[in-house]
Amino acid sequence: METQSWMEAIGFFDRTLNENPSNFQALNAKGAALFQLEKYEEAIPVFTAAIAADSTSYKPWFNRGNANLELKSFKNAVSDYNMANRLDPAQTDIYYNRGLALLGMEQYEDALLDFDASLKANPNQPLVYFNRGKAQLGNNDPVGAMESLTNAINLDSNNAAAYYLLGVTRMSALGQKEEGCADLKLALSMGYTEAKTWIEDFCK
Repeated sequence: METQSWMEAIGFFDRTLNENPSNFQALNAKGAALFQLEKYEEAIPVFTAAIAADSTSYKPWFNRGNANLELKSFKNAVSDYNMANRLDPAQTDIYYNRGLALLGMEQYEDALLDFDASLKANPNQPLVYFNRGKAQLGNNDPVGAMESLTNAINLDSNNAAAYYLLGVTRMSALGQKEEGCADLKLALSMGYTEAKTWIEDFCK
């Protein structure tokens, strides 16, 4: 696992599980290896077996939530994250990932609560600010979204998508054409091609 030899690791876990099909550590680790291979549908029943082996550990619930999140099964992901959170509220990664699932469900206010909890634990997270901005846009708060997107850029100046969203929000919500065009051109210079249409239509 440490050398990212995922298939080889799965072979060892399978040998362990042949001896003891209820080995919690082997089940959870095998699921994690399948997740790393992007075999999310295969990982879910393995995490489910890990939960059956030890339902008191937050890890397989969290891991299954992550697999559901990748599959855009947002409702199932939120359910798994809720259980993981109940089992270990100190695991702050749960808040951000659950926020992403809630964002996918367009439950913007609940997503904001989770993003805020994640930022309270660690304020230096550009992706949390970025997705917080997306939730604020969904919640019809363009001014708050611009603040979040600016924070995301201040922490990671290479986030082209944040420049794009900031530019679009400046122009569409506040009529700040010059500033918005500058942000969109930065996004395009970083390879964010969706900015091109806006620039051609509004920045000539």
